[in-house]
Amino acid sequence: VDGHDYIAAAAERGAAGTLCHHIPEGLPADAAAGCVVVGDVTTALGKLARGIIDASPGLVVIGVTGSQGKTSTKDLLAQVLSGAGPTVAPQGSFNNEIGVPLTATQVDDSTAFLVSEMGARGQHHIEYLCSLTPPRIGIVLNVGQAHVGEFGSTDAIATAKGELVEQLPPDGWAVLNGVDDRVAAMAGRTRARVALFSGAGHPNRTADLVVWADEVTADDLDRHSLTLRVERPGHPAAPALRRRCPAF
Repeated sequence: VDGHDYIAAAAERGAAGTLCHHIPEGLPADAAAGCVVVGDVTTALGKLARGIIDASPGLVVIGVTGSQGKTSTKDLLAQVLSGAGPTVAPQGSFNNEIGVPLTATQVDDSTAFLVSEMGARGQHHIEYLCSLTPPRIGIVLNVGQAHVGEFGSTDAIATAKGELVEQLPPDGWAVLNGVDDRVAAMAGRTRARVALFSGAGHPNRTADLVVWADEVTADDLDRHSLTLRVERPGHPAAPALRRRCPAF
């Protein structure tokens, strides 16, 4: 459908303005007054998002990608981070060239964290999304077979997902799955510090920070318990924490 057909309805429901290619004939004057005519709406939306991010110097952006688990992870992150400060995260799976900047437009002066879920259908897609919401922390969950038909191979998927860590600043963090070989290898593609995580014991790799689940067990209600272990070379060993996941 043509989105221009919905400008009037959006204005009636409170939209303050509209990015559009043209002003439709017969559009009510109030709705037409809010039209911002641009050459490419998607590009304009991206520039609007980047302008908002640039105007929020204290904002911490966390980028999340991976073949599976992005949406669940960003929801969990949003819940955790909201305890430390106002947090913006995507609705559903808003993870493409429209969803990422649209989510970023929710950032305001009070926002402390932006969780940006980043998907890809080809090379340089994640690189582009990072240009809209530059991450300080990048999380790569895994590299699997999802969309292999579009990419051509699993290695090509890894190349695309690794664009996230390539965009991180030197004082940022690349948070990588330490037991997925393709993801762990991305440590060589970033200037940032590297944190490895594992749900299956120590990843047997070195990094600036290693966090893993040990002694994982489940009770009769399938509630999993684990010992969380943290290792940071050059620092005193952190005490192990025993935790049980709640039942849902």
